[in-house]
Amino acid sequence: MSFKAAAVQMCSGVDPEKNAAAMARLVREAAAQGATYVQTPEMTGMLQRDRAASRAVLADETHDIIVRTGSELARELGIHMHVGSTAIALADGKIANRGFLFGPDGRILNRYDKIHMFDVDLDNGESWRESAAYTAGSEARVLSLPFAEMGFAICYDVRFPALFRAQAVAGAEVMTVPAAFTKQTGEAHWEILLRARAIENGVFVIAAAQAGRHEDGRETFGHSMIIDPWGTVLASAGATGEAVIVAEIDPAAVKAAHDKIPNLRNGREFSVEKIAGAVAGGVAA
Repeated sequence: MSFKAAAVQMCSGVDPEKNAAAMARLVREAAAQGATYVQTPEMTGMLQRDRAASRAVLADETHDIIVRTGSELARELGIHMHVGSTAIALADGKIANRGFLFGPDGRILNRYDKIHMFDVDLDNGESWRESAAYTAGSEARVLSLPFAEMGFAICYDVRFPALFRAQAVAGAEVMTVPAAFTKQTGEAHWEILLRARAIENGVFVIAAAQAGRHEDGRETFGHSMIIDPWGTVLASAGATGEAVIVAEIDPAAVKAAHDKIPNLRNGREFSVEKIAGAVAGGVAA
């Protein structure tokens, strides 16, 4: 059956309590528009480049204000509430970049820890080493919900198509990509990557994003999007500031896309052989 999905765009700061209040306000706005599934961005709870300051306010899962607020909102509004991710303190002193999906009763239905760490050096001088603080996840899941089969990814994961293909082969109809894309990489690749993941797998993609200039000085790209299995952008937000975008999701469109282009069914195993680019001592026939 079809359902109405919302992506909530935020500009999270360094105070988890303020971010939780902003999340609650925007999620209630999405539910008022009829959304029964609502997704927030990566690092909903805090964007803080100062690691010492970040660790000072981090909490474990049972005491985290974003986790608690997400559960309360799901129960209050009777929705499936997806906290795209928030930083969770682990027992070993490291941190998980962890997403949570809450059912309408407030229970956690799924956790997803970001698998691919954003360790990059950009042309504008930005350098990121996510693996220095975060523990990478190692498990992908497809969750059976009353309205769709749902797969999970976070931000940098979108650059690894094998993750999405594995979930599509396992039956995912909707892929979720909450993110905090940098402005530079977002301008270059955000939309094309999201649309590619939708097209090549014949699935819906829902991507709630962080947007604008943050308190810690970073700048994120925004442009939250909901994309259908044919690669059409059903809804999108602007480059900066808060927003709520909503679109109707009909899983029947996934079957229609697969019937037209059955690439999941037509995929074949193959080997790769590396060969020399020239033949010594002569010209190939």
